[in-house]
Amino acid sequence: MSTIKLAEILIFTAMGISLLHSIPFCVYMEIQDSFCSIFNPMMSRYLSCFYYPILSGILPIFIASLFSILAYRNVRRIVRLQMPIVHRRLDQQLTAMVLARIIGFIILTLPYAVQRMYTYLPKVGKSDLFRIAIGNLVGRIVSSFFDLNYAASFYIFMASSLRFRRQIKNVLVKKFWRRWKQWPCNKHQIYPIV
Repeated sequence: MSTIKLAEILIFTAMGISLLHSIPFCVYMEIQDSFCSIFNPMMSRYLSCFYYPILSGILPIFIASLFSILAYRNVRRIVRLQMPIVHRRLDQQLTAMVLARIIGFIILTLPYAVQRMYTYLPKVGKSDLFRIAIGNLVGRIVSSFFDLNYAASFYIFMASSLRFRRQIKNVLVKKFWRRWKQWPCNKHQIYPIV
């Protein structure tokens, strides 16, 4: 089986599983007191015991860690081969970037999964408004950190790789700065007729 065919099969399988998995969320979402959430006790138990700890917490961290370990082992194997020093240095920078990204991913993902598990665990006194407000505040802060995952790669790569910084500088200077300098600033000026 070719790798492209295998990739297509895996992609469509993942899409099918994800679509089937999202059906219960569509069924059990409710609006109560102008708040849209899952109020069904069985679905809340599923969220707190399986979805957030396993699917949103451990599984993505495990997969990312596994691929970072594989990348690290690959770079270590490449270092043992007879390669030019430039390639070795680039491979070391790539490894540092991958490991820094995984550490950032774990730091930003784990608190979100823990907070979401806490949110859906059954609570004894649900009428304590102060506790609910603190929980909502912590939830918003942790969700913001979780959303940083999508932008953090750029900043982690900027901090950990000299070559990446040089490449960004070249792109910004060559493409955008020169284009901006050539932009006609005097297009709408009036010149006196002499």
